[in-house]
Amino acid sequence: MKKILFPTDFSEVATNAFVHALHLADVVDGELVLLHTFQLPIVDSQFTPDNYYMIYESLQLAEFDAFKDEIPKLRAIAEKEGLAKVKITHRLMDGDLVTTIQNAIKEENINFVVMGTAGATGWETFFVGTNTGSVLSAVSVPVLSVPVTATYHKIKTIGFTTKFREKDKKALELVCSIAKKTKAQVKCLYVKTNQSDVKPETIKEWETHFANEPVQFTILPLEDVQGTIIDFVSQKSIDVLAMVTYKRNFFVELFSPSLTRKFSDYSEIPILALQSDTTLA
Repeated sequence: MKKILFPTDFSEVATNAFVHALHLADVVDGELVLLHTFQLPIVDSQFTPDNYYMIYESLQLAEFDAFKDEIPKLRAIAEKEGLAKVKITHRLMDGDLVTTIQNAIKEENINFVVMGTAGATGWETFFVGTNTGSVLSAVSVPVLSVPVTATYHKIKTIGFTTKFREKDKKALELVCSIAKKTKAQVKCLYVKTNQSDVKPETIKEWETHFANEPVQFTILPLEDVQGTIIDFVSQKSIDVLAMVTYKRNFFVELFSPSLTRKFSDYSEIPILALQSDTTLA
């Protein structure tokens, strides 16, 4: 059974992403691991107050009580979505967000991470900011970013950008496996620039390899890679965009303020970010 890690601070952004996490768990026959993190005050060991451990325990208990109070609300959402059958477990961890997520991934053998991001400007925050952007750089499992405006609906079309690299193939196989379970189509885009080093034989080999999969390849000879991707999302009615993150600065450019404004009309689209060394087990 697949495991999906869902870090939450119980905000509106996180609660919206929870619905997407539930449906992903249903699709991949997985379970959700809810993670709430908190940081206790750091005190110089030479000057630890006598009541420090009492303070530590009281803060830890307060966080636990807050976490416990939110669980019934999330279970009610699962009931409303008709997904009460999805197994949900809980983790409360002390530490910074990125480190606790890394530890939880190892300890729980996590396959996916689902996180929320805030609106159109959240795209830039997701890839450049301190929270989800840091997670994206620090983990080797797929990360699904869900904007707060993204109301869940059945996935019919998944977009996938490729450079026809061997590691892209593994990522596309994962995307195809998800697509088949949701009866969705995969639209695979390659933007062929003047610097392209992909040989026609490679493309043909990919087409043969994926001949029995629900995937359609589109090759566009253009120089504006980022702009072409955004236009592709619009024209092909993409519901989820899957991308392999070879270079983080690619995402910084893709979601720069100028392009983000252009993309704002399509800011309700979740992004599945797959590291070039993504673990697909």
